[in-house]
Amino acid sequence: MRNYNQIIKLGFIFMASLFIFSACSDEYLDNAKVYAEDSESFFNSETDYYNALVAAYDPLQSTFRNVLMGEIASNNTLCGGETATDVPGYQQIDDMTHTPVNDQLQDLWSLMYGGVNRAAYIIEFKDKTDFTGKNVILAEAYFLRAYYNFELVKWFGDIPIKADGRFVLGDEKTIPRSSKADVYALIEADLEYAIANMTYTAPQVGRATKGSAQALLGKVYLYQDKFDEAASILESVINNGGYVLESDYNKIFEFDGENGTGAVFEVQYTDTQGASFDCLQCSEGNVAVGYQGVRGYEGSLFTSGFSFNVPTQEVVDQFEDGDNRKEVAILDIDAWAASTGAKFTTGYEHTGYFNRKYLPRKRSEEAAGDLNLTNPNNYRAIRFADVLLMAAEANNRKPSADDAKAKTYLNRVRERAFGDADHNIVTTGSNLTAAIYKERRVELVGEGHQFFDLVRTGRGAQIPGFTTGKNEVFPIPIEEIQFSQGNWKQNDKY
Repeated sequence: MRNYNQIIKLGFIFMASLFIFSACSDEYLDNAKVYAEDSESFFNSETDYYNALVAAYDPLQSTFRNVLMGEIASNNTLCGGETATDVPGYQQIDDMTHTPVNDQLQDLWSLMYGGVNRAAYIIEFKDKTDFTGKNVILAEAYFLRAYYNFELVKWFGDIPIKADGRFVLGDEKTIPRSSKADVYALIEADLEYAIANMTYTAPQVGRATKGSAQALLGKVYLYQDKFDEAASILESVINNGGYVLESDYNKIFEFDGENGTGAVFEVQYTDTQGASFDCLQCSEGNVAVGYQGVRGYEGSLFTSGFSFNVPTQEVVDQFEDGDNRKEVAILDIDAWAASTGAKFTTGYEHTGYFNRKYLPRKRSEEAAGDLNLTNPNNYRAIRFADVLLMAAEANNRKPSADDAKAKTYLNRVRERAFGDADHNIVTTGSNLTAAIYKERRVELVGEGHQFFDLVRTGRGAQIPGFTTGKNEVFPIPIEEIQFSQGNWKQNDKY
């Protein structure tokens, strides 16, 4: 079985000959537009479909930005970096002073629409050529379109969608921004198709499965407060997916824990292709890892980085005594240096803490390119613990609450965290809801979920600088508003 991250590069190069995917473009339609004269003569064989699918997976690697900014936007971390002007787009999002002129939001928009269009390219030609197993490739294309659209609707709210094919030049002037309800309806339909045509076993390591699609659909339901539907589909993942909580929480975030027993969906990375700051998306590695490294670090286990996304004392204090996750999730650099003799320097907004889950680890110096930009750490996009906690929330918040079942799922996560049942939650009702929210925060800290959890549950005001009625979504990049020539209106208060 080939590992999927080893063939991403092939698909990227191959599809570049069919349509230009400019990772540094300022217009999402530059990513979306088909240029090659013979593109319609493609999809004549299984190999064509397969290579197109590989290319549709490739933009997932650019979601390092989504994860990093999602955490910085929350109340878990400060932006950090070298100075107050280091990556202004991140600094503005941390301070909730971002505007439609933000290159990081522009890149997120462009890259996610690039992913939408790559998946839509396969869907558009789904009936052209028949071969055994095509339904699985199509199912993954639908899953990927749903994944990218979900990222877009989370960040920007109402967005333009196109159910019947690719975006082409001129669509920005005629296709409106669809309501979130309509966007979610398309996402649900795509995921239902994927679920019906997938199995729980991935064709190759790193590819989506029925469990991936069910878990994402459960999350989509949860974001819409469809708690009955969320509980049902998430329990299907729990009961039928074959996933198991990794007994050693630390192993999850090490190289030997990638694609492990609790991996529902992981974004695959490798250090075999280098990158530079001229084009971060050219890296096949997880750029966010180097960004979060300890500045000027010299010592064991880790390598240095750029000291972004530094946890606050407030989130560190959320961990209870005896919680074994704390030492895995949070690196107390002063305590670490005192015990190991490590040396380091400090950057802007230094708190003394770092996101240990995604710190750069020591590895072969033969890795390609800049070591800070080419880290091979996978991003655990959906973990089984996340599924259990979503199921707990759905059962607790559905109209006919099942708090007994909610506590069962919640306490499975806590028993792994504490190594015993002595810390199990026994409360019910709204107190149980609060306990689930807190558990999501400490279990998933550093993984980019907290901002969206706060917003979807009406708790955005807990974020410093957050303006209710505005900061629930981010502004549409100014270039996109301009290209639409009045077709798209900006989000409120931006």
